[in-house]
Amino acid sequence: MTLRRHALGMMALAIGQFAFSGPVLAQPAYKDPGISDSVVKIGGSYPFSGPGSAYGVINEGAKAYFDLVNSRGGVGGRKIEFVVLDDAYQPSRSLSNARQLVEQEKVFALFNMGGTAHNQAIGNYAAAQKIPHLYINTGASSFIHDRPRYPMTLVGLPAYETEAAAFAAYIKQKKPDAKIAVLYQNDPFGQDLLQPFELSAKNENLKIVAKEAYNASEPSVDAQVSKLARSGADVLVSFTLPKFAAQAIQKSAELAWKPMHLLTNVSASTEFVLKPAGFAASQGIISTAFLRDPADPSMANDPAVKEYVAALKRSFPNANPADPLRVRGYANAQMVVKALQDMKSPTREMLMQAAMNMDADIPMLLPGVRVQTSPADAMPIKSLYMTRFEGDKWVLLGQPIVPKAKR
Repeated sequence: MTLRRHALGMMALAIGQFAFSGPVLAQPAYKDPGISDSVVKIGGSYPFSGPGSAYGVINEGAKAYFDLVNSRGGVGGRKIEFVVLDDAYQPSRSLSNARQLVEQEKVFALFNMGGTAHNQAIGNYAAAQKIPHLYINTGASSFIHDRPRYPMTLVGLPAYETEAAAFAAYIKQKKPDAKIAVLYQNDPFGQDLLQPFELSAKNENLKIVAKEAYNASEPSVDAQVSKLARSGADVLVSFTLPKFAAQAIQKSAELAWKPMHLLTNVSASTEFVLKPAGFAASQGIISTAFLRDPADPSMANDPAVKEYVAALKRSFPNANPADPLRVRGYANAQMVVKALQDMKSPTREMLMQAAMNMDADIPMLLPGVRVQTSPADAMPIKSLYMTRFEGDKWVLLGQPIVPKAKR
């Protein structure tokens, strides 16, 4: 069933240097739909059902921030109306949703759409419609480097090639003679992680001894994990959706296979991956991080984290604030609000210009991680941390790094 949710209100001061106040424009002429003196309408598409349904909660984080912003006065006096639809993690449905949001709902911008293959189709449509397609839930390299094809698209995650390079560098440091097995999704998402990882591994003189692919429509990856375990690999790299990441952890434990396990950030969910797989089986898993972690005791009194937890509880009382998927939605919402604040005039063109000329501290990003873009640089988040799962939470390892990706 199509889901539709609306958030209304107004906004005020933020944390530190991040201000809610935006320029109030006197009696503008609105040449684009979805914006008026009182409202700015934003549309999103999430997999509330289907194999990627764990990602549906990203919407909760985004909506919680919009609710907070609206309660404090709005962006230049405009309420944010957030309309979202269910795409069931189907690329064709995501494109259909984008068309509905633009042509029927008349949104001002598309925001936080999920999936690599999904956003490739939407990106072409957004370019044709000249509508901003911002902070999408993928780090695929095509959106970053192929700007003539995707001029209206901006990713909301670190580039997959950046994470792939970080994984290779970490393995080289910790296990230089590693025998690596890779589990990956057989689609543009999986390929966009696998290919730069293979290049980075080659550059680091690392040996990949086995690779197994799965399709998102498959019920299980048990067979693939069993094959990888038989390869003799002592490192497992998982480029998977949350559902399959949990299965891989469980099956590895069942087989008593204990490789060093590196898991892509997009599936590093405590609630939807590690807890279902079992915390005992998840100990020592390595991933990357760029978001503040409400489960980290050292951040208990962090103003940004406290505000996030309170905002999420107001909008979704039963939601787990510690899950990074919700934090991601919240941080991406902070980014789009910043872009709305920075518009020189209330048009889609000026929103895109603001998003592509940003240098900002976003409150829910980790210290040392900034959003920086320019007309020649469409990679908003360039740095990240390595992180390890210990006990029931993620623990940061060292300082932020800026991995050099191989392409």
